[in-house]
Amino acid sequence: MIEPARPPFPSSFTAPGGWRTVAARFLVADLLAALAAAALPWSTTGFTVLLGFWLLSLIPLLPILDVRAFRRLLARPICLLPLALVALAVAGTLWADSPWPDRLRNFSPLAKLLVIPVLLYHFQRSQRGAWVLIAFLGSCAVLMLMSWIVLFAPELKLAATRNDGVPVKNYIDQSQEFALCMVALAPFVIALFRQRRHALAAAGAALMLGFLANMAFVVSARAALVYIPVLFAVFAVMHLDARKAVLLFAGLAVAAATIWFTSPYLRARIAEVASDYQDYRQNIVRPTGQRLEYWRKSLKFFAGSPVIGHGTGSTRQLFERDAVGQTGLAAEVTRNPHNQTLNVAVQWGAMGIVVLYAMWLAHLLLFRGKGLANWIGLLVVVQNIVSSLFNSHLFDFHEGWMYVMGVGVAGGMSLAAGRRAGAADAVPPGDKAAAAPSGHSTFRRA
Repeated sequence: MIEPARPPFPSSFTAPGGWRTVAARFLVADLLAALAAAALPWSTTGFTVLLGFWLLSLIPLLPILDVRAFRRLLARPICLLPLALVALAVAGTLWADSPWPDRLRNFSPLAKLLVIPVLLYHFQRSQRGAWVLIAFLGSCAVLMLMSWIVLFAPELKLAATRNDGVPVKNYIDQSQEFALCMVALAPFVIALFRQRRHALAAAGAALMLGFLANMAFVVSARAALVYIPVLFAVFAVMHLDARKAVLLFAGLAVAAATIWFTSPYLRARIAEVASDYQDYRQNIVRPTGQRLEYWRKSLKFFAGSPVIGHGTGSTRQLFERDAVGQTGLAAEVTRNPHNQTLNVAVQWGAMGIVVLYAMWLAHLLLFRGKGLANWIGLLVVVQNIVSSLFNSHLFDFHEGWMYVMGVGVAGGMSLAAGRRAGAADAVPPGDKAAAAPSGHSTFRRA
């Protein structure tokens, strides 16, 4: 009889039921993580509940917690810097002069960063991280199909959304998901064609085209026009040689031109930017003008306290004070300047900016290798950085949790693959085949 793979825990561990009981506990935790990832595109409440159950499911695994290994993980920049940003937000409540409800409200979006070390540690030991990634992809594919359906049958919407073709939540969240899934599939499609698994490759390509067509003809965020080319550039650098990269961007240029002439929706979305800017110059409140005004004022607030900022939760009060006696755009008040760097700069000054960018850099370096986990993790971090030029996507619920889940799950898988590769290097050459890492496919440069 073949023995199932033992979960990773200290060899000295003993407990009622033995390692089989621990394997079952790992399975429950991994299933809950996959279900939470599947729920994220659809329901804020559903995701939060399932994530809470996942955290509770880790309690029975505490007896096999390797305390020294967890401490070493916490000391690494990939964990230390998210924790430092949270600690800075806590400290920032002490020098803010805004009401305490505002301080607590602006701290809560950072609390999700506390989950990154937990995810990294768990999926460094689990062998089912790919389940979470596949669950998210499958959920987004179903959401894409539902988006097409509600475009023609709006009465089937699951929530009272503001835009056609958006069955739940909003078009910004939907674009973030679809763009990530579309580009993430690209190397898999190439690998499947190379392996002559044409049916699967065609299915993957059709899914990519479905995501692209949905963003081109149904609904999309304008920020997607910026981060999609960047994601494809990352794909070209990581997976294509120079000649194929040129062919890729030539093909993308042809596709963009085709979409431009065939998609009235996309032309209207781009034209809105120019008309909004003209309205901005006339002090008329429009989305693009609002962002420009938020950025202008945020830079002024940052200049007023450039080192430590004005404290956690100070943004709204600063805008309120500046809006006194103003009209039009100058009278607009917000607690979110729609730019991640400025959001941090206003509250925690240069200290916050340094920690934020150091965290992004640490997570980019975590995914500098090859393989499934590194590819997905790299895309998640790059997309968050670029989209945060136009939104505070690390602090926003949906995009923030995409970042936390992506970095945590893919990062744990990457750490595990690196550990297995290190163990394989220590094995004599004749035995390396048996010790080679499994479960994390690599892609050859096309």
